[in-house]
Amino acid sequence: VQLQASGGGLVQAGGSLRLSCAASGHTFSSTTMGWFRQAPGKEREFVAAIYWGGGSTYYADSVKGRFTISRDSAKNTVYLQVNSLKPEDTAVYYCAAQNEYYSGSVYYQYEYPYWGQGTLVTVSS
Repeated sequence: VQLQASGGGLVQAGGSLRLSCAASGHTFSSTTMGWFRQAPGKEREFVAAIYWGGGSTYYADSVKGRFTISRDSAKNTVYLQVNSLKPEDTAVYYCAAQNEYYSGSVYYQYEYPYWGQGTLVTVSS
């Protein structure tokens, strides 16, 4: 399974970006996908996930109402629309994939065996 994240950049506070994660090597529609982020000097943390069965979405409290995760199975791509960005959103954002048909928790890094390389989002104040 290969994951390629893109879409990061430098944006002013209040701005928006759309992060993309292109996946290959697995049945995309049967795989729960997640986004995590790691800020400088901090541990990597859960941001959002979209469940393979039914498309339910999950968000960290810190991003609810501002970030939206979605998927396009025809393009094997998962997106993270990030709006109303704050300086504390500055981080490297990673996409991750669970095993096909897996129904474990979406919140923990160890539930995701596959990771992309990360894309940097920098929010200036």
